[in-house]
Formats: sequence, structure tokens, C-alpha cells
Amino acid sequence: MLDETFKHAKQKTVGLKQTQRALEKGRVRRVFIAKDAEIHVRRPVVEWCEDHGIECIDVPTMSELGKACGIEVGTAVAAILHD
Repeated sequence: MLDETFKHAKQKTVGLKQTQRALEKGRVRRVFIAKDAEIHVRRPVVEWCEDHGIECIDVPTMSELGKACGIEVGTAVAAILHD
């Protein structure tokens, strides 16, 4: 399911900095965050999503999230953007 979500997404971000910039600009529809990401990475993103009503979905591992995004390394955070 996760692979299909990113495969069909027209616009997405991969990585913490890109996702944070998109969140600040109000472009994010849904955030995916790896459960095994470090807490100092997870906490601000999860709090931002809660404060702004953005869906935040946990993914078991960074490697699984990276693979779903089509990259060969893990990533802590990714997002689907508004079209």
C-alpha cells in the first residue's frame, strides 16, 4: 500500500528538510514518518502535524519508507503534497 501511495503521488517530498519546508508553506496533505527515526527528528514533525491538522502516518522503518519513495537509502520523513 505504501509503495502505491508514493507511486501515484504527483508531488512528494523525501527527507526531513524538504518536508519541513513544505509544511511551513502549507503544501503538505499527508506525512509519513519512520518509527525507528530518532526522537529529535520525529517529535517536531509529529507536533507540527497535530497542531495543523495534517495526517501523520507511522511507517515501521526508515528503510521501508525510503524504498516506498523510490530511493535506495532510508529516510525518516516523507510527505504527499497538495496537487
